[in-house]
Amino acid sequence: MKICSKGVWDETIPGIKFDKEGVSNFCHLQEQMMADYPRGDKGLKDWLALVASIKKAGKKNRYDCVIGVSGGVDSSYLLYIAKQFGLRPLALNLDNGFNSKIAVQNIYNITKKLDIDLETYVINYEEIKDVLRSFMKSGIPWIDAPTDLAIKAVMYKIAADIGIKYILRGNDFRSEGKQPKEWTYSDAKQLKYVHKKFGTKIRLKTYPFLPLIKMLFYGFISKIKDVRPFYYIEYNKQEAKSLLEREFDWVDYGGHHHENLFTKFSMAYWLPVKYGIDKRKINLSAQVLSNAISREDALLQISQPFSSMNELSDLKEYIVKKLDLTQTEFDIIISAPNKSSFDYPSNYQLIYGLVKYFSPVIKKLFAFQPMSISARKFIDNEN
Repeated sequence: MKICSKGVWDETIPGIKFDKEGVSNFCHLQEQMMADYPRGDKGLKDWLALVASIKKAGKKNRYDCVIGVSGGVDSSYLLYIAKQFGLRPLALNLDNGFNSKIAVQNIYNITKKLDIDLETYVINYEEIKDVLRSFMKSGIPWIDAPTDLAIKAVMYKIAADIGIKYILRGNDFRSEGKQPKEWTYSDAKQLKYVHKKFGTKIRLKTYPFLPLIKMLFYGFISKIKDVRPFYYIEYNKQEAKSLLEREFDWVDYGGHHHENLFTKFSMAYWLPVKYGIDKRKINLSAQVLSNAISREDALLQISQPFSSMNELSDLKEYIVKKLDLTQTEFDIIISAPNKSSFDYPSNYQLIYGLVKYFSPVIKKLFAFQPMSISARKFIDNEN
C-alpha cells in the first residue's frame, strides 16, 4: 500500500497520484489551499474585512448572518467566535430525527448562554426515513448525503426568507481536507431520482430541496454569500473543545461528526464495512499538514477501529430499528453490489462544466474559492 510521504493519503483514495518524492496530489492541493488562505496577520485582516461587510449588509436586520449548528465543536465554537467579533447570528439546527441527546443539549447550552436565537427546522421523520433507506438501497457510498443537502438548503432558504446576506459555516479544510467526489458527491437531482427509484410513494413535503437553479438564484439575485471563518482565523480544535467545556458545559460526543447518530453510522460502520472506505485518512492527513497532529499519530489512529465492536454493533442495531428495516433486509442491502454516485443521474457534469468554464462567476457565490475549483488542477488534471 503506497502512502503519501507527508500525510496518510493512500492508494484506497480515488484519483490519488504520487510524485517522485512520494507526495500525493491531495497533499499538493492541501498545501495550495493553505497558501491561498493563510492565517496569522493576513488571515485576520481578511476576516475583519468580511466582518465589516457582514455588519454593513445586515445593519437594518435583526440578524446579520445564519450559522448552522449541530452541537459539534466546529459549529459551537463558530457561534462563540461570531459573538466575539460583534456579529448577530441566527442559529439554525436541522432535526432529521437522529441528533444525539448530547448534541441537542450542547446546542441549547451555548445558544442560551450566548443569547443567540435558535431556530430548528424539523423534517417529517417518515420522509427522511424513506430518503435514507433509499440511499442505502441504491448502494451509493455516502448515504448521509440527504442530511448534508438538507442542511445547505435550509440555511439558504431561511437566509433568503429573512433577508440575511451571509451564511457562516464551520468547515475547516485544515482539519477536514478534500474528500474525493467518488465518495461523497450528490445533489438535489440525484436525490429525487434515488428516492423515486428506491423509495416508497411518500411525498417529500417537508424535505428541503436546493436545485441548481435555485442555488444560482440565491447567489446572484439574492446575493447570499457562503463564508468559512476558519479559513482565516486561528482555530485549534482541542483548544476550542476546552473553552466550550469550560464556558458552556459543552460535552464531547466522540469522533468527527458523531454528534448525529446516522452520520456516525455512515462514517464508522457503513463506509468501512461495505466499501472499505476510511474517511479519517483525509481528515487526519489535513491535520498533519496543519501541524495539529504528527504523522505518526495519524498512522496510529487509522490503525485503530472507529469504535469497539460492541459499540458499532449496537449502533447498527439502533439504525436498523429506527429505519424500520428487518435484519434480513439490512443484510441484503449491505451485501448488494456497491455503486458509485456516478451510476445515477445528477447535475455533476453541468456543475463541473460551470466550474471549468465559469470559475470567476462561480466564485461570486462564495466569499472564498471552493476546494472543488482548486481540485481541478491537482486532482482532475487540469491546468
